Amino acid sequence: MEQLVKLIPLSNDLAIYLAIDVSITLLLLFVIRSLSGLFKKVSVREELGVKDNFAFGISMAGRMFALIIVLSSVVGRHTGLGYEAAALGMLLFGLLGILLVKIGRFGHDKLILNRLDKEEMIGEKNVSVAIVDACSAVASAIVAKSIIDWADGADANAFVAVFSGALVVLSVLLFATRLYEFRFADKNQNSSFQRTLCNGQIALAIQHGGNLIGIAIAVSAASKILIYEPTAYVSNITGWLISGFLLASMLMFLTSIAKRVVLAGVNRQTEVSLQHNIGIASIEAVLSVGIAMLFANIFG
Repeated sequence: MEQLVKLIPLSNDLAIYLAIDVSITLLLLFVIRSLSGLFKKVSVREELGVKDNFAFGISMAGRMFALIIVLSSVVGRHTGLGYEAAALGMLLFGLLGILLVKIGRFGHDKLILNRLDKEEMIGEKNVSVAIVDACSAVASAIVAKSIIDWADGADANAFVAVFSGALVVLSVLLFATRLYEFRFADKNQNSSFQRTLCNGQIALAIQHGGNLIGIAIAVSAASKILIYEPTAYVSNITGWLISGFLLASMLMFLTSIAKRVVLAGVNRQTEVSLQHNIGIASIEAVLSVGIAMLFANIFG
């Protein structure tokens, strides 16, 4: 058997550490589920199982996926340090992840999608708003994960770096959304992007959601080019801000070229904005995410 499969040596108690991480992850996912109903003063069971509110489920799924992304940077970090240390570290970073997702969504609601009542829209089963909400949570988590990996620690300085990263996420996503809104209004007779989302334009939500996740992936590449200095709080955040805006701008340029080449001969704006073509929007979203993955891997 050893001649057929070559395995690296594994710790005998690895299964126990894995069980601890998975158990705490499931616990935190249940916390996310409970908080979804608590803050909104609604029954999660009723929204999902009775009202069949797809928008509510999509929004919750986005937050859960965001938490898992953040936790993926912590799994295995405390292996060999003792079961209690592993459980405590996973729990602390998990609660931090929930807090980061909450901060990101709050900032997204108040600053980015500031012209609509997201909770009301989701309560009214608006799938397009829920898609953008879920994608923004995932985008925030992608950058948060990269900052946690970059900080490489669990001390006070690392937590400061992670929370500073939350500001970076909001700033870059705000920049991307406002630019997207400007382009949308320019090509659609000054129509409001956010008002169009409220009207249930799913294709537009998919297109924009892909842009948000793609930009987050590109911005996360900053962790590969910036040097982490635990106590250099100002230079850490300015480094992320400057690098983030530059990487986001470069991605937008490259993605624009890719969409023109792949969808040559197709009036993308008309298909998505006027004809609600989900197929075209999906291709654009995939191109945004795909180019971002290629772009981010250039840096190693």
